[in-house]
Formats: sequence, structure tokens, C-alpha cells
Amino acid sequence: MHWPRSSAMLDETYDVLALKARLDHCRAEPEDHADPRLVGRVARSTGAQAIAALSLAREAQPAWARVPLERRLDFVRAFHRLLRDRAEEFIAVLVSEGHPVRVAGWALSAALNLTHPETVDHARAAMVWEGRQAGRRVRLVRKPDGVVCLDPARNAPVLTALAGVPTLAAGNALIVNAPPSVPLSVAYLFHELVAPLLAEYGAPPGMLSVLCAPARPVLRTWLASPDCDDIFFFGGSNQGAELTRSCLEHGKKPIMELAGNDALVVWRDADLPQAADAALERYQGSGQLCLAPKFALVHPAVAEEFTELVRSRVAALRVGPPEDPEVVLTPVVKRSQCKDVLDDAVARGAELLCGGELVDVRGRPSLRGPFIRPVLLRVRGLREAAAMRAVAEETFFPLMCVIVPESAPAAESAPAAESAAADRHLLESVISFVNANRYGLRNSLWAHDPYVIDRFTDEVTNGGVLKVNDSHIGTLPVLPIIGGTGLSGGVFGEANIPFLRTTRLQGISIGSGEAAHFDHLAAAGFHHDQSSART
Repeated sequence: MHWPRSSAMLDETYDVLALKARLDHCRAEPEDHADPRLVGRVARSTGAQAIAALSLAREAQPAWARVPLERRLDFVRAFHRLLRDRAEEFIAVLVSEGHPVRVAGWALSAALNLTHPETVDHARAAMVWEGRQAGRRVRLVRKPDGVVCLDPARNAPVLTALAGVPTLAAGNALIVNAPPSVPLSVAYLFHELVAPLLAEYGAPPGMLSVLCAPARPVLRTWLASPDCDDIFFFGGSNQGAELTRSCLEHGKKPIMELAGNDALVVWRDADLPQAADAALERYQGSGQLCLAPKFALVHPAVAEEFTELVRSRVAALRVGPPEDPEVVLTPVVKRSQCKDVLDDAVARGAELLCGGELVDVRGRPSLRGPFIRPVLLRVRGLREAAAMRAVAEETFFPLMCVIVPESAPAAESAPAAESAAADRHLLESVISFVNANRYGLRNSLWAHDPYVIDRFTDEVTNGGVLKVNDSHIGTLPVLPIIGGTGLSGGVFGEANIPFLRTTRLQGISIGSGEAAHFDHLAAAGFHHDQSSART
């Protein structure tokens, strides 16, 4: 699979696609291989290689699991240092694959936090606990699942594939299928960074395989093989539900990372400029990130000011090549779907504030343009919003809805007690709306009132991550990056820490052998006084 530079693809679309086709199908001229527009190539895999990778992984995994946990965790720490040292190279690969510089920088930050020493320390504490109970050594230990097969997301291949690093450190063998449509960054990650380190830390050959083949036949191979234990899948919710059923039928553990439809809540006392910046994160990568906020729920008292702040920022966004440090927009895959969702919203009463036109890389209107000018909609009323596809479904394009709930019953001039009661009622409605969302990746809140913050963090059960007064898509050490509930994570969904999701908990009790009898009551802390017992 030959990968041309993304900016060349945008400037000379047909010529570059023709070059790629000649190279991919072995019809190239000698000069084609030296074309400066070509960035790299990744070998395509055969079905036989997919089966061989599973057999090799099964054979190698027990030896790697016997490597002490501390050394396997040191492998992650070493990867973190290596990635930090080669950060510019990592970003350059992502940019050549089509990620704007700013989006690539965010991906690098997420990768560094996923493998941060504090993240590793937390994993160590969660994976092993030891103590003494009733004269026995008691251990709670997480054991590796075995062979984990990972299918990264097409929209963020390298970031999702990075979940394989802690998966390996947990003691598993790993097989990754680099998406043939965007294979370069995944191949670079594992070939240039992970594999050499893995060998240095004692992993036997076969512990890591990277394929590059269409997803469906590879998934069928994994399901059918006795040498696959977990399927770690990134994709759409419908695909995930179907794959979960297949995994259970075939005795595989499904680890599903699916669609996102996140809420950003803005309360009356929010820092509005910062909240508007967080809302603008919706447009990173043209909205084709599952963990970006998809809609904003805004207190009526500040809705007008907030909406104008967001509108002015959205209107200033521009398209361009990924090398441009000011660009965050990328070509949109689901352009026709965006128009359908936009038309549905407007027909149901949404107000179009800006955007929606197809444009080329220079921002000129074009029916064949790969970009969409960022869309901002305003919707008045929670019930009206819930009926729109733009709010009820995941939208994978640059479109955001600002939802203004029904005005609180008390007027602004009403006594403070009545105004506070109206706000409490509104807060309950907003929390109910967020919890009713069928998806659940991450949600965020902008507010300063401790009562509002406590209610939100205590009562919002939807989502794997909650953020308060912070970047919606920002990442931190220890805090999970992915993972969610409902249609975002499937029936087993939760915040995803790969160290834990690809292992299982085992309890171990080790006695001295001196006393075979076990006093259950004493072990439970209950001391029975026979002198006071009655028959």
C-alpha cells in the first residue's frame, strides 16, 4: 500500500491517485517509485499470514507473561521516553498521512499521557495487591488474557493503535491490523518504535505482528481462531454490536470502542470565552473524532453571549493543507450525510448560524470539494433537540448544535429563592438529558457553582470520562483517554484503561500448611464467646 503525501493529494488529486493506483497494482514505471510525492509504503498481508500471526502469538505469549511485571512496565516507560525524543518525527508522519499539525500535536500529547510514568504507576497499583488475612498471604492479581487482536479506527489510526502498548505491558501478545486506507502511521509506530523496544525488553519473536489487510476477512479469521482471546475493536456502534454478538458466540472477549455523541454543558456562571474554546474542539479534524463535543447545552441566561462567541470563532476557521499550523479542518468522508443531517435539523426548527458549503483546499466553493465549511446550529428547547438527528445520533462531520433549554419559570427579576429553584429544576432537566443520551464517551461541564459541579459529577452516569472547566478532548496522565457506556462502549462499556481491559482479576490465597482447618468466623472478624452461648 503506497502512501502519497496528503497535501499533494489535495493539490493534485487525480494525478496522485493515478500514481498510487499504478504503484498499488504493480503497473508503475521506474520513475514512479522515486516520485517525491510518495511518503512511504506498507506491505499488504495475506490470509495465510494472518493465521500464522495467531499461531506465533499463542506460542510466544507465555514466555513474555513470565517476564516480571516491573520489567514489562519499564518497557512502557522506555517507550514514553523514546516517543518524546522522536516527537517531531512522529508528528511529521501524522501530517504526511493527513492530520493537521495541531491535530497531530494533540495526538502526540494523548500518546504521551497514555504512557506517562504516573499512568504506569497507577496501573501497577491496580494490577497487583498483596496483604495478609487470617494467617494467609492474599494476592489480587490481574493476569493477561493471552492473545489480543486490535483493529484500530480509520479516523485516528495511530492513537487508537497506541492502546496496544499497555496491552503488551500487561503480558499479552498483540496482533494489529493497520487499516489499508491509512496504514502509514500504524506501521511506523510499531515497526520503528515498539518492535525494537519490545525485543530489548525480552519479548520473544511472535509477540507482536502487524498486518495490513481489509478488516472484515481479518475479523473473521480472528473469530474463527482458537488462538485469539480478545478482539479490541474501534468502529461504528452498529458494527460493534454485531461484532460483540459474534465474539460471545465464538468465546472471545469483546473490547468495544465505538461511536461518541458527547455533551458540553455551559452554566450561567461559566467562563464563557474558555467554554467557547472548548466547544471549538468540535471541529478538530473536521469533527471526525469520536471524543469531540457534538452539542452544547447552554443556560438561557448566557446563551446569546456564548453562541456569538462560538459563531465568531467557527466562522474564522479555514481550510488548507495539513502542514499549515493554523488549520484544524480535514477532508470530510461523510459529506452527503452531513447535508442530510443539516437539512433535517433546519426542517425541525434549528437555526443555521454559519457553514455547510462544500469547498476545495483553497476555500473556494466546489460541489466536488472535499471540505465542508464548519456548521453551527442553534436549537431552542430540549424536546425539539432530542428529535433531531444532529443531536440524537453521532455526527461525524464539522457540525455542532447549541441547544438552549426552555427558559426557567422564574424571571430574572424574581426573588433569589425562586430563581435558585428554577435553576435547580433546569439543572435536573439538563442532567436527565445528558443521561438519556444513548451514547456515552465523555461529557464536560463549565460552571463555578460547587452545587452544580457536585450534582453533575455525582449524577451524570453517562460516559467513561467527565471533564469540568477543562478541555473536552484534552488528556491527562492516569485519566482514561477512551472508554464509555451505551453505544460508545457496548454492554461491557466503561472507562478504558488497556492495562485492565485486557487482563482479568484473580484472587490467590497462600497458607503455611500448618493448619488445614479454616475458622470462617474468625477470618471474618467475628469472635464467638461459647460461655454465653445458649442451646
